[in-house]
This record gives sequence, C-alpha cells and structure tokens, in this order.
Amino acid sequence: MNYEIARKLLIDQTKNDANPDALLNRLRQGKAPVPGQITSILLALKVVFETLKDSDTLDRELAFSLYKLGIKGLQLFATGRKAGIEWPPLLQEDLQRISFATESIFSNMWETSLHS
Repeated sequence: MNYEIARKLLIDQTKNDANPDALLNRLRQGKAPVPGQITSILLALKVVFETLKDSDTLDRELAFSLYKLGIKGLQLFATGRKAGIEWPPLLQEDLQRISFATESIFSNMWETSLHS
C-alpha cells in the first residue's frame, strides 16, 4: 500500500455519505466492521505515519479523518455498548489501536499502548 492509497482509505472510512461500509458508518449503525477492515485501517495508518514522519504539516482533510478515527470510533463503540449492542470481543482493543496509531501520526512517535 502506498501513501495515496492509504490516505484515501483513511478518509473514506470517516465519510458519512461515501460508503455505507465505512468504519464509522458501520459503528454508528451498531454493526461490526467488515472482515479485514481494521487490519486495512491499521496498515494504512502505519503507511501514513512512515510517510509523514519527517513532515511538519498534515493536510486538513487527512487530519480531520485521523481525528475522527481516533476519537469517534471509541465514542460510537461506547454509545453502542450502552445501548446494549454486543460488539465483537476484540473490537474495543482494535479501536484503541487505531486511536494510538492516529495519535502517533500527530506526535511523530509510534504509540502501541497508553504506556508507550
């Protein structure tokens, strides 16, 4: 996966109207991610991190998508859980990994956990 593909994948996962199977759309609807979706997002985040690690700036569209992936995914998970949705067992951990990876892009230091 190259940077342009990774960037597009991340942005597409946060758009409300682009794709009903976008991660945030699925979570908003109380549906689990499609198989392989989390893996693809994490790979794209790593590619973006590696590409931008020497850059001082991020484009606004990518930055907003990173923010939404890092924050909204966990918020939608928590909202769904409170509403009684039974999420897949590892989804919360996967969403936390996405959150750490988005934080890594902003901090320019790869984070794998809260204690890194």
